[in-house]
Amino acid sequence: MFDATPFLRLYARHRLRRLGRMDPAETQRRTLLRLVAKARNTRFGRDHGFAEITDVGDFQRRTPLRRYEEFWAEYWEGPFPVLTDCSWPGTVPYFAVTSGTTTGITKNIPCTTDMMRSNSRASLDLLTHHLANRPRSRILAGRSFMLGGSTELIERAPGVFSGDLSGIAAGALPLWARPFYFPPPELALLADWEEKVERLAHASLAADIRSLSGTPSWLLIFLDRLAAITGGGLTDAYPDLELLIHGGVNFAPYRRRFEELLAGGHAELREVYPASEGFFGVADRGPGDGMRLLLDTGLFYEFIPVEELDADRPTRCWIGDVERGVNYAIAVSTCAGLWAYVVGDTVEFVDTEIPRVLVTGRTAYTLSAFGEHLIDAEIEEAIAQAAEAINATVTDYSVGALMPDGDSVRGGHLYIVEFADPAPDADRLAAFAETLDAALCRTNEDYEAHRAGGYGLDAPRVHGLAPGRFAAWMKSRGKLGGQNKVPRIITDDDLFRALRDFAGC
Repeated sequence: MFDATPFLRLYARHRLRRLGRMDPAETQRRTLLRLVAKARNTRFGRDHGFAEITDVGDFQRRTPLRRYEEFWAEYWEGPFPVLTDCSWPGTVPYFAVTSGTTTGITKNIPCTTDMMRSNSRASLDLLTHHLANRPRSRILAGRSFMLGGSTELIERAPGVFSGDLSGIAAGALPLWARPFYFPPPELALLADWEEKVERLAHASLAADIRSLSGTPSWLLIFLDRLAAITGGGLTDAYPDLELLIHGGVNFAPYRRRFEELLAGGHAELREVYPASEGFFGVADRGPGDGMRLLLDTGLFYEFIPVEELDADRPTRCWIGDVERGVNYAIAVSTCAGLWAYVVGDTVEFVDTEIPRVLVTGRTAYTLSAFGEHLIDAEIEEAIAQAAEAINATVTDYSVGALMPDGDSVRGGHLYIVEFADPAPDADRLAAFAETLDAALCRTNEDYEAHRAGGYGLDAPRVHGLAPGRFAAWMKSRGKLGGQNKVPRIITDDDLFRALRDFAGC
């Protein structure tokens, strides 16, 4: 196969010089003004006086923060799926479908041709930083393997498609990149995850894989199947693997497993910060050093102290005035027509001179250890349906993640549930768990995808508690009283372990 790495190396040298000269605040100011100028004649631009905006302060005064639900109701729902000159000039050709809002099963995030170019530039930055760390790299002498969902897209209107972001990305690959991409279309289109893993594992062995990317939980399942087929480790299957790219969930619980998988090889781990709304950042240093924000790819960032997010007049910082150590909610304005859009993530700056962030969590109460993106409202409703199904009353519950261990590559969720009456017997608890699982599949497509065939995420486990046990646990923690609430979703490993030990499960 033709090795295009020398051409990439020339680009990387130019790009690194440009990054070295970059003034972050000035770059972001120019980015915002270019975005505003391009969108001034759209409906959104006219409504917000974009033609009169001359600086960041003007923009913030004229453009309030909005969440997806507000954008959908005010600008997108009426003309959907044909958004022409609505919040970005022209007609939006793609919508990235994602789950997790409180108003419905899915979100449809506009994805324009400008946004696809932005994502491509972000991917080149990823490779640029890899080459900076590995000067003798030959990463484009083989293929880059992206383990994602089905690339099949649904045509919503003539020339307008929706689907998984990985499908949009695969369809928009520039011609020069296609020979280096894996999997081939006939495998990328597969929706059945179990079949897809099986066929990808076999096909990839002949593909000279140089980089591998995906969500950690999906990658572990794939790599387990790969090991079963080959009888060896990751470095045996892909001896020239240079780069393993991960993102989408907190990597800390997975780090040891992946370091073990990569032992004996020469591949490096590199974190990215992708979202349906844009590709925000790439790690250019080591673990824990944060991800460098992409400042010149058509995205403008704002940062709101989390405690002020729902205030009438929240503080809206930008690259020019952020501080280290503050937990910010992130909002973006993009070349896909999102304006002061609250993404839902929270970040903290570890460096402001060269802006680098760590993702600290979500603005909503969520359970997403594996990319399933369950919110509290969805879990509450599913618990209620499960209780009704077995004619029981739930007084309290907590749920947390059970991470994969040496015996299993799948994780799952453990629900510790207190009932008003003595805990149901095993058959009723099994019915409770089955109803809970089905309800979550109906309301959350990400969860349903992970649970498909029980292949990506184990069925939920339910442990019943007798009346009063949660109160006893809270008392043991010095948290008994009306001002303290039983934590519904527990993401702190130590706290969940303490509860499990107390509950005996």
